[in-house]
Amino acid sequence: MNAVSRRGLAARFQRRWLVVAATLLVGASSTMAALDLAALWDFADPAASERRFVEAMGGASADERLILQTQIARTHGLRGDFARARELLAAIGPALPAASPEVRVRHALELGRTHASAAHRPEQLTAADRETAREHFTRSAGLAAQARLDGLAIDALHMMVFVETDPARQLEWNRRALAVLERSDQPEARRWEGALRHNLGYALVLQEDHEAAIEQFRLARAAHERAGRTRNVRIADWMVAWTRRLQKRYDEALTLQLELERAWERDGQSDPAVWRELEAIYRALGDEARARDYAARQARPAPGGR
Repeated sequence: MNAVSRRGLAARFQRRWLVVAATLLVGASSTMAALDLAALWDFADPAASERRFVEAMGGASADERLILQTQIARTHGLRGDFARARELLAAIGPALPAASPEVRVRHALELGRTHASAAHRPEQLTAADRETAREHFTRSAGLAAQARLDGLAIDALHMMVFVETDPARQLEWNRRALAVLERSDQPEARRWEGALRHNLGYALVLQEDHEAAIEQFRLARAAHERAGRTRNVRIADWMVAWTRRLQKRYDEALTLQLELERAWERDGQSDPAVWRELEAIYRALGDEARARDYAARQARPAPGGR
């Protein structure tokens, strides 16, 4: 695969699959036991999340209120209102010198996300924004490392995949994040394993190291299975099958995707991404009739589709 092909592959899949990984654990609980951010977050409904954060302000300590404000800013970023998110984060600025390390880590992290994140369209990610995001994510990761906030350090490091355009550099940052996880005993860090191995596998695919990528996808699958994340288990299986298709190992890819199709059907659902892969596989095998069938399925509304 040449450099142009790698860039095309990244552009096609980064938003779908890296976004999945990047949002798996960003709502992990605060290190403050009294503040459970995961219970307040609904990433599918940022406006509802904002209302919960505002309500939680009532019984919060001064530090917790600042943490909640960083999350309110993030809800605006997820809705594409990055200017409003920055305004809210700027309002926190005067309180930072007296705030806890967690507040400072989260403030820098969310500032970075206003410049580069899954919520940005590709045309919004200018070189200047990427560099600004890099500065904020690097500062957040450094502060988190000093404070032994391993989960937040991983969060900041894993965001660098939205800053870097070079697959080799993405791979380097993924490995740095995984190294933090592997030496940490903190639950907030350990919960990142599935997402990090997913991202690492994706970066390895871009490097054409397909067997190493599949190993990471299988490790991601095991982590998600331990956590009971059925949807993410299936995503990991999809990634293995997708990689097998890239290797032109079509029979293996076909078997895996058909198994996924049946799994979704048993739940009364469907996954258009599975259909797209089945279309591509059947076309590669010369079965145009089946390829056209799966192309047609994608054009119809899919009740229960994810």
